[in-house]
Order: sequence, then C-alpha cells, then structure tokens
Amino acid sequence: MAEVTAAMVKELRERTGSGMMDCKRALNEAGCDMEKAIDYLREKGLAAASKKAGRIASEGLVDSYIHLAGRIGVLIEVNCETDFVAKTDDFRSLVHELSMQIAAAKPEFVRREDVPEEKVQKERDILAAQVKDEGKPEKIIQKIVDGRIEKFFKENCLLEQAFIKNPDLTVQQVLNEKVMRLGENIVVRRFARFELGEG
Repeated sequence: MAEVTAAMVKELRERTGSGMMDCKRALNEAGCDMEKAIDYLREKGLAAASKKAGRIASEGLVDSYIHLAGRIGVLIEVNCETDFVAKTDDFRSLVHELSMQIAAAKPEFVRREDVPEEKVQKERDILAAQVKDEGKPEKIIQKIVDGRIEKFFKENCLLEQAFIKNPDLTVQQVLNEKVMRLGENIVVRRFARFELGEG
C-alpha cells in the first residue's frame, strides 16, 4: 500500500482547508487516493457541520454587491458565532461569493422551508396540468410532478443551487466546508435582490 507523504498531506490541506491530522487520516482511509480523501473529508465535514448547526449564530456580516454598473444589486446577511470569525478574510470572501451567487442565479428563497406552502401547491397544480397536457399516463403524473418540484427547489432556493464557482457543489455544501474550516455555525439569514426595471 502507498505511503502517505508530507507533500500529499500539504496538497490535501490546500485543497480542503482541513487540519493536518484530518488530512493524514483521510489519506490513510482512502489508500492515498486524493479524490477519495477529499470525499472522506467532505462526509466528515457534513457530520461536523450538522453538529454545529444548532449553535447560536448572532455575529456576522451584512454585505452588498452591485453588478453591471448598477443594474443588479444584492444585500445579504450571513451570521456566524463570533466577531472574530466575522472579521476573517475567509468569512468575508464567502459572504461576497454568496452575493455574487444571488446576483447571477436569482434565487427567491434561502431554503426550501422558506417557500410558502401555497406557492408550492400552486406550482404542483401548474406542473400537474403540464404533465397531463404532455399525455403522460395518470399513474406516473405524481412521480413526474415530484421530480419537477425538486427541480423547482434546486433553482429557487439559494442553499440548493449549484454553486456558480464550482457547479459540482451546492451552495449548502460550500457552506458546510466553511463551517468545517472555520469551526463555527454559519447561517444565511436573509437577502434581497434588486434588478433595474423589475416590478
């Protein structure tokens, strides 16, 4: 079996922001396969992020982003647990990237729980009518509607969108990685997106 080298640990640290011992353990678990080690750390990060999710996040940052010479504007509030983390470049960079995500991808809600039930029901009714018009058999209409509702959430809820800087990850996965790196709960509290001429 391949030996874990210092160079491999260094590369994994640079790619994931994880601690040295975590990287070494991940490489051992993955048999020195860098991609498997990254997946291992992501899974562990997800567990760590969910443990931190219950902790109070009352510090943070309100950020604004103006795009296309003032045609699109975003205001966002992202919270963390301490003022110390709120002032780090890592946290500020995350908040700015989230602002850019909102400007580009136009989410309407932070998470699926924020979507009003009547909006989901209305969407379901519209989708069911569309599927019927497509001539699909009655018994599979519900299944198709469920699939399209999932797509609706992925397009309209910030945390479920593909991250614009790396579409292989969702915004929630990027958030989880930051939680792991910074060691604090991070919560996207709210945002507003303005586009000139809309409304």
